[in-house]
Amino acid sequence: MTAHSSTLPAATMTEAILESISEGVFTVDNQWRITSFNRAAEQITGVTRAEALQQRCYEVFKSSMCEGNCPLRATLTNNQPIINRAGYFINAAGERVAVSVSTAVLKDAEGRVIGGAETFRDLSEVETLRSALNNPAQAGRMLSHSPAMQPVINLVPDVAASNSTVLIQGETGTGKELLAKTIHELSPRAGAPFVAVNCGALPDNLLESELFGYKKGAFTGATQDKPGRFALAGNGTLFLDEIGEVSPALQVRLLRVLQEQTFEPLGSTKSEQCHARIIAATHRDLTELVAAGSFRQDLFYRIHVVDLTMPPLRERSEDIDLLVNQFIHHFNQQQGRSITGIHSQALAVLRAYRWPGNIRELENVIERAFVLCREGDIELRHLPAGLNQPLSGSPAASSGSGTITDSRRSAERQRIVESLERHQYNRKATADELGIHKTTLYRKMKALAIDPQR
Repeated sequence: MTAHSSTLPAATMTEAILESISEGVFTVDNQWRITSFNRAAEQITGVTRAEALQQRCYEVFKSSMCEGNCPLRATLTNNQPIINRAGYFINAAGERVAVSVSTAVLKDAEGRVIGGAETFRDLSEVETLRSALNNPAQAGRMLSHSPAMQPVINLVPDVAASNSTVLIQGETGTGKELLAKTIHELSPRAGAPFVAVNCGALPDNLLESELFGYKKGAFTGATQDKPGRFALAGNGTLFLDEIGEVSPALQVRLLRVLQEQTFEPLGSTKSEQCHARIIAATHRDLTELVAAGSFRQDLFYRIHVVDLTMPPLRERSEDIDLLVNQFIHHFNQQQGRSITGIHSQALAVLRAYRWPGNIRELENVIERAFVLCREGDIELRHLPAGLNQPLSGSPAASSGSGTITDSRRSAERQRIVESLERHQYNRKATADELGIHKTTLYRKMKALAIDPQR
């Protein structure tokens, strides 16, 4: 058999290439009339090729750059190409479209200038992402850039408007009490007290008197009446933190309060009404405790009317920059300081760390940095040495070097993997979100040992 090969004419090949690329491409002659207009240009502008050809480019694009700042005019004047200049134009539907523009001089075979060529890339998705990053999702005092927090923030207004009992679950230090306070502050009960009690911090007998109060003479040392947290909460909110630590005996009393909306102070013979809304929280898996018999199933169902889960900080790393800035602002006000921010090297280390102690650990790290940093930016030397470790399972971790470069690689790897997972390993969508070209993403994935087929 003889192998036959066919080659397309150069003009046809060029046209085929221009039609296949995702960037809009058009050319103009020396009178600024459009002489070619590829398929991507049609899709981005909403203008058909037939409508665009022989029209002057500024009549088609209505761009922010057409008056006095035309990149194509600058290129034809100076004979210098322009790469990735940002701007916008108004499409056929009257919508503003953000674009990145590159230009070049168009010459004939003899080297004479016969016009110009311009490519443009639709930046709408990038602009949407940038807007989302600059305008975090918010519910009361809670701000987040993270998709992992979006379900929680979306539910907060509806939960706040109800009177239902709420169970907040999540690891220690994830901000469960802040979420409870936010629900209270956005609720009709906002003008009434928010009363918190840590059920895991007190032994059973003290916790019982803290919750229900006692009457004079109820026990030795009870020289006067003392109201408990249920009474102090009034018509407000009672936050029962670490409810998974409550003993089975005290669980029975809590169940009665939730069922009958009444409680009895120690030493009292009369019941008092409970008007407070109950929000409970735990870092433990209550379903496992119920299965083990150490937490009452009926109490679990009573507090599990509305369930909210706070994700750990390692699953919402997009919020680290935001949280660091909040803590710097807080400690500046609290301590009368003027720390200006955090150095990029130090921030890279914070992004790469796994944060087993979650937001509370991050806050402690920034507070410690305030002790060591007297002015200017928080730098790497102001952070605990243990933070400067690469992520387990990353290429940096296998080297064991723990350098700043390793941490940067780990942070970059984590960001790319998280973005890939959000987009089901669609590299085009991931590259768009990260603001890089798809080939650049592939090169980074290869360098960082990220499996492209996961």
